[in-house]
Amino acid sequence: MPAFHADRQGTASAEFVLMLPLLVVMLFAMFEGGYFLYCQHIVTKAVRDGARFAARANFSNYTNCGAGTVSATVVSHVQELTRTGTLSGGTARLPGWVNSDVTVTCAYNASFKDGIYKLETSGAPTVTVSASVKYKPLFGVLGGHSANLHLNASAHAAVMGI
Repeated sequence: MPAFHADRQGTASAEFVLMLPLLVVMLFAMFEGGYFLYCQHIVTKAVRDGARFAARANFSNYTNCGAGTVSATVVSHVQELTRTGTLSGGTARLPGWVNSDVTVTCAYNASFKDGIYKLETSGAPTVTVSASVKYKPLFGVLGGHSANLHLNASAHAAVMGI
């Protein structure tokens, strides 16, 4: 029996087997965290694209900017561009992303009163594009409890009326 207690063969294997579940959980967590940050980056970039596009729409699309409304045509184009990257058709940049997840509003920014906005008494019309997209985990249920996680982003741009 003393020889059995002195035998150290297989200790590395036993330690590895004990640590393996922790290492697997850490690996899944790193992949899921990286995927979440990647998806957040996609939403942020898409919202910026949508705000830049909306800012270049003609001033006639922002006649009721004080009430926060934008013409329906611009809203539908911005929603589609933000969601897919194209003006018509295309697949969503993220799974489950629908046009209704994107909102487009307009308000006057009184601090902008130079250049082309010099004659605007209320300031420059500024468009805001926001998105709130439900996060779909990379590993489904293995990704943890993410039922209430949303990817949120918002971007503003002064309307240039090009």
